[in-house]
Amino acid sequence: MGLGVGIVGLPNVGKSTTFNALTKAQNAEAQNYPFCTIEPNKAIVPVPDKRLNELAKIVNPDKIQYSTIDFVDIAGLVRGASKGEGLGNQFLSNIREVEVILHMVRCFEDGNIVHVEGDVNPIRDIEIIETELIYADISQLEKKIDRLKKSAKLDKKAAAALVVAEDLAKHLDELHPVKTFGMKDDENFIALDKEMRFLSNKEVIYGANVDEDSLSDGNKYVDIVREYATSVGSDVVILCAKIEEELIGMEEDEAKEMLSDLGADESGLEKIIHIAFDKLGLQSYFTAGKVEVRAWTIRKNTKAPQAAAVIHNDFEKGFIKAEVISYEDFVSLGGESKCKEAGKLRLEGKEYVVQDGDIMHFRFNV
Repeated sequence: MGLGVGIVGLPNVGKSTTFNALTKAQNAEAQNYPFCTIEPNKAIVPVPDKRLNELAKIVNPDKIQYSTIDFVDIAGLVRGASKGEGLGNQFLSNIREVEVILHMVRCFEDGNIVHVEGDVNPIRDIEIIETELIYADISQLEKKIDRLKKSAKLDKKAAAALVVAEDLAKHLDELHPVKTFGMKDDENFIALDKEMRFLSNKEVIYGANVDEDSLSDGNKYVDIVREYATSVGSDVVILCAKIEEELIGMEEDEAKEMLSDLGADESGLEKIIHIAFDKLGLQSYFTAGKVEVRAWTIRKNTKAPQAAAVIHNDFEKGFIKAEVISYEDFVSLGGESKCKEAGKLRLEGKEYVVQDGDIMHFRFNV
């Protein structure tokens, strides 16, 4: 199951540097000028999960396999992107394909790194990007309304959809994002959003890119971003993109020591990955054997047969039962056999809702 996160922001805010760190590979050229990223860079990034390491200590597998997230480094947007400025239309279409937006915001001053707007002003920068997303939604919605008007004369469903579309158009014209539209539970809106993939309706994480000295406590710019994010119900993660790049290739203990010295308990990128995973309503269950300890990605509230299908479709078709051990029991008791002895291995049927961290084995017959 893929999870698409698009990294957006004005030029020179640290998008490509962050992408380099996320992928642990220098495959996004980070340069001090706008539009160095023309084609979106895509990478599959493992989701850090310490539970897998604990399971591996018990099982001693040949390998560990993490859940993954797809990250896309999208070229820097500028004012007027929705009208084609700075190759904006191309970049906006790339954003439409992702599910979550990581909006990088510059929260540091450095005279050696040019700011495309002339100075550091996080709220102005955020509003430039988010206004362009709204304008792009307006442009797309206008075309849809034109099509609905032609169909509405003879089609009641189209007529009902037109009413909602026109209400949404008024909402957008006032520069309010789709996510604050009052009819989001309406079936016509749901169908419209599924087709249009509105940019201003996507989940957003704000990445406050700071200098090294501001990593532990933030700064005045971070405070501004936090206040804004709270007002729109979004998360903020403080990170120093330069430091995140330096962590690449370090041994785990060395990286922990460096973060501790900077007053941080976890990499900013790890926080971003975990928040994005949660925002998509995703969770992991595990399989644990000598060949591998592996995390399997499912949506929350998934039932056992559908969870089994993530491994192989035949597991769902011929599902009989699921053998389930909770992560806590597996680790505290020291493995499957001891869990069986303690009566902690359960047999669950087709209606069982898989819990995050379940260790599972499926019985099936095809």
